[in-house]
This record gives sequence, structure tokens and C-alpha cells, in this order.
Amino acid sequence: MCMIMNEKTEEFLKVLKSRRSVRAYSGRMLDRDALKKLLDAAILAPTAMHEEPWAFSLIHDRDLLKKISDLAKPIFFERLHRSGRVVDASPDFDIFHGAGTLLVISSKHSGPFVDADCWLAAENLMLAACAWGIGSCVIGSALPALEIPEVKSSIGIPAEYRPIAPIILGYPQGETPATSRKPPHILSWI
Repeated sequence: MCMIMNEKTEEFLKVLKSRRSVRAYSGRMLDRDALKKLLDAAILAPTAMHEEPWAFSLIHDRDLLKKISDLAKPIFFERLHRSGRVVDASPDFDIFHGAGTLLVISSKHSGPFVDADCWLAAENLMLAACAWGIGSCVIGSALPALEIPEVKSSIGIPAEYRPIAPIILGYPQGETPATSRKPPHILSWI
């Protein structure tokens, strides 16, 4: 198949190249329409056997976000400490970086492709967010706290669901610089 470069292709590549993991947010909250559009983009993701295993929880309550951050921080810091990494463990550190929305993609399904399907939905959502000027960042370090039964219940995730992809969303505070990438590590080209 021959790749055709056109205006749509260039715009798409521009979004891919400009997507950043945003870790500084303004206080401006996302509205329902913006979140609905992001969810609509997420569910366009490829899915194995058309299972569509994803379910979404959106948390805007800043007090609840702080509570989850406070529960997640000690677990996160301990894991970093065990791996030999040094981190600012100040009590003021917010694991959600001041974002006004936490979106958690969960699933009650099991199978070899469930996590991949949920992460594909996450990537669709984050690319759409970038295209619309909305910042996003995966916060994997929040997962241990999100798996605590009381926390799951407090954010509306039923017991039979498993959180997979926690993503913060909001309007960026300033520009997020690009980071360098290593060239592709090609194991074979046969």
C-alpha cells in the first residue's frame, strides 16, 4: 500500500508530534461537552473481537482527588525508593499535578486483549485531547490506590471492575516542551 501524504495526513502527524504528558494545569475545568467528545473519540479505538471492554469513570471532585493522591503517594514513593530512584516526597506533591479531572478506564472483562483495548481507547482519547487543546497524562502511579475497594467504590467503580488506565485531563498551564525519543529499536527487518 502506498502512503499518500496530504493535508489530513500532515494534520494528523502534527497532533502525534505535539502530544505531551502535561503535568501543570490551569484551574479551568473541562465541561461536559468536551468530556463527551473525548469519550466519543476513545470508543473509536480498535478492539479485539469487537468486545469493547472499556468503562469510564470521571472524577472532578477536588477533595476526592486529593484524598486519592494522598493514598497513592506513599505507595508510589516506596516503589521509587526500592528501585533506587530519588524523588521529591514533599507532602504538598499532588500525584494528579493539579488537573481538575481524573478519567479512569476500567473493565470487568478478562482475556488476552482487554488491557490492550483499554489502552488503545486511552491513546485515542489523549490524541483527541491534544488536537482540541486539552492536556492529558497517564498516571499509572495512581493504580494501586484506585484498586483499594473503598476508593473504587468512592469513584463509582463496581467491585467486579478493574481499573486499567488512569488519565488526568485539563487545560495546560503554559507550554509543555517536547522530550527526545530514541530511534526505533529494530530487532529484525526480514
